[in-house]
Amino acid sequence: MSQNCGTAQLSPVSADLAIATDAISVAGVAGVAGGLGSADWSTARARITGRPALYLLASLIVSLLAASAAPTPLYAIYQRQWGFTPITTTIVFGVYAVAVLVALLTLGRLSDSIGRRPVLLAALGVQILSMLVYATAGGVGELMGARVIQGLATGAALGAIGAGMLDIDRERGAFANALAPGLGTGSGALISALFVQFLPAPTHLIYFALIAVFAAQAVGVALLRETGTQAPVTGRVFVPEVRLPRAVRGAVLAASPVLFATWALAGLYAALGPAIVQTLTGSASVVLGAASLTALTVTAVSTVYLLRNVPARTVLVAGIAALVAGVAITLIALGIGSVTLFFAATAVSGVGFGAGFQGGIRTVVPLAAPDERAGLLSLLFVVSYLGMGVPAVAAGFGATDGLGLLGSARDYGIALIVLAGLALAGLHRTRSARGIA
Repeated sequence: MSQNCGTAQLSPVSADLAIATDAISVAGVAGVAGGLGSADWSTARARITGRPALYLLASLIVSLLAASAAPTPLYAIYQRQWGFTPITTTIVFGVYAVAVLVALLTLGRLSDSIGRRPVLLAALGVQILSMLVYATAGGVGELMGARVIQGLATGAALGAIGAGMLDIDRERGAFANALAPGLGTGSGALISALFVQFLPAPTHLIYFALIAVFAAQAVGVALLRETGTQAPVTGRVFVPEVRLPRAVRGAVLAASPVLFATWALAGLYAALGPAIVQTLTGSASVVLGAASLTALTVTAVSTVYLLRNVPARTVLVAGIAALVAGVAITLIALGIGSVTLFFAATAVSGVGFGAGFQGGIRTVVPLAAPDERAGLLSLLFVVSYLGMGVPAVAAGFGATDGLGLLGSARDYGIALIVLAGLALAGLHRTRSARGIA
């Protein structure tokens, strides 16, 4: 799973009051709905609209991607219990990305036909099922099964959520589409690490907590006003199709290499970040291991917010430059074995992640028509998850095939710098594409 360009800015006090009022209105709707009889339920269930609806949908991206990152601090525990190698870790990570891609390609356009809410309710139900499989997993097979189920649910939901936010408010929705993924990925890894470090039943409790979150969100989704269109569903909806409306083709060509590169960086940290930190520090602390991914995403989220009013092309170029600089410093840190420099490089790389992803989303999604939004967002997430999954699995093979963990990470970093250079060249060629400031 991105700008606030041209929108009026509220004063901090006014913004806080608006958010508080919206939160109270959501709670009030839920309370009223609970007290109504069945005859009034159909009216009450569609009363969450406007900003409260936008916040709810954004929270879905946060929780879905937090859940996808939750196993990251647990891989070391699973590895000790079940005796698998780092390559198995990256394969487990990779099958999730593949499942997301399959769902994006086959289910990504479904909400453009049947509406956003039915797709989201089904996806949340399947997500809860995946958490149950995680919590009861007894081996690598069950772990992979949970990742597949989770990936299918996440992929089905991402396009519907993003399109729903754009339906409500195109500018704020685009901004939320860029802000929420990084927030979810980073918070999921850190919260899971804290559960593992300080609470009992580390391979169970975090998943039960996520089940409670998803169940509460499902109640909220049931109360949403439907913003999508309703149309007869044919088999063609489920046939993978890459269709780019003419209005967005140039923008997609400019943004796709950047999206691939930034999410390839995120994939490295999600799959191998804890192991790299452990190697550099000699510490087995899962909180410290998860801190690398959290540092990357916190910096990315901050960048998205700070650059929300900067022209999209400028943000894209800044993202590429920061990614190259961050990865180059990372290579130096790995070469000299400095964990301090590694985390400093992670912060710089996070600027590249946030700026690159935000610039890509802002370049493309405002140009799409309402009935094209879910399909287009699904395509952008396909590019992103290809970047996240494929290189990370390749790095896992390298780590167990003579290169070693740090050697594989170094080669990965060099490849990322080359990829970023190609992305910059592609952006230069398409700089006159419509919609790029």
